[in-house]
Amino acid sequence: MFNKDNTETGSGKVDTIIGKETWFKGTINGKGLIRIDGEAEGEVINKGDVIIGESGKVSVDLKARNITIAGSYEGSLEAEGKLELKKTATVSGTFKANGLIIEEGAVMTGNMEMQQKEKDGKAAARKEWSYRPQGSESPEKGKSAGVFSEQVASEKV
Repeated sequence: MFNKDNTETGSGKVDTIIGKETWFKGTINGKGLIRIDGEAEGEVINKGDVIIGESGKVSVDLKARNITIAGSYEGSLEAEGKLELKKTATVSGTFKANGLIIEEGAVMTGNMEMQQKEKDGKAAARKEWSYRPQGSESPEKGKSAGVFSEQVASEKV
């Protein structure tokens, strides 16, 4: 159930919850699974995973192992592992991750940087995507109303 360094959480055990009726402003540093269903503003640095639930309204700089977003997020985000956007997610900002899963219906505005790894685990290339919605109105969920651009930069390790 518990590891020595407490970075793994067995069977989805949530260590910290910011509930629907809770508002938080400040900095959170942690190691376990953090779930945010309320509102948060500030900074979250976590060695474990972070989940932003459907009712979550989050405006933070966020660093974590894996990040799942089903609610609203704005800020700078960095995931060591994967970033997963559920169909109810609305996100904007700057994103870095090593894996990306986007369900149909999720809305993403901003820049995405992904690190590709070679078989030996070393960084091979970095891809950057930016998304710019067309027009002054925000796109409806599930509709494609923007322009993606891609840029690949090789890095020697």
